[in-house]
Amino acid sequence: MANGKFVSYLRVSTDRQSKFGLGLEAQREAVTQYLNGGNWDLVEEVVEVESGRKNQRPELERAIRLCNALGVTLVVAKFDRLSRDAHFLLGLQKSGVKFVAADTPNVDEFSVGILAMVAEREAKAISQRTKAALEAAKARGQVLGAYSKDDKTKFVGRTGTREDCFMAAAGKKAKADETAQKMRQFIEDCGMSPDAPAKALARFLTGRGVQTPSGRSTVWQATTVQRMKARW
Repeated sequence: MANGKFVSYLRVSTDRQSKFGLGLEAQREAVTQYLNGGNWDLVEEVVEVESGRKNQRPELERAIRLCNALGVTLVVAKFDRLSRDAHFLLGLQKSGVKFVAADTPNVDEFSVGILAMVAEREAKAISQRTKAALEAAKARGQVLGAYSKDDKTKFVGRTGTREDCFMAAAGKKAKADETAQKMRQFIEDCGMSPDAPAKALARFLTGRGVQTPSGRSTVWQATTVQRMKARW
């Protein structure tokens, strides 16, 4: 039984299928049958005209942005409507969006992890090498820790060298910049101008139930919007 809010993604492979509705109605019916019987709300239906062998999916990317912004689940009629390419599914998984296929509801974002085994193993190997390097640094007598903002020679107890801290800060900034750009694209996708006043954008985002960058609220303030716009 489906519960919660959803964005449906329907894909057809040719313009002819799109114009004549071939395949779309069957997909739409499969999604409806999956959702019916539960307490659900279909926020939006997104239709893509693209081959399953290609990974350029602007409408799927828009659907993912919509799901991430609203904290809802992506639903498709068939698992292969997403992609036949495991690498593409990895990218979908890394996006953090929750998704479900009506024909195989047990194959969700967690199951896709099976397709990512090789990548996960490599990530673990990198982590192990990093830990080994830190242990080697400790063995050499190198002191690990973060530096005070006021006194760059004073450690304040976090893990990592001064260079590590600078790299971490740069990484957080890059992540914040990326999030801001995605939010700008989401605003444009919804037909709202990113150049609108901060108060207007705050009301718009709050009205759509979009999570703030901290992820702890869906109530936007003008100052929050201004900080986000500064990264555009």
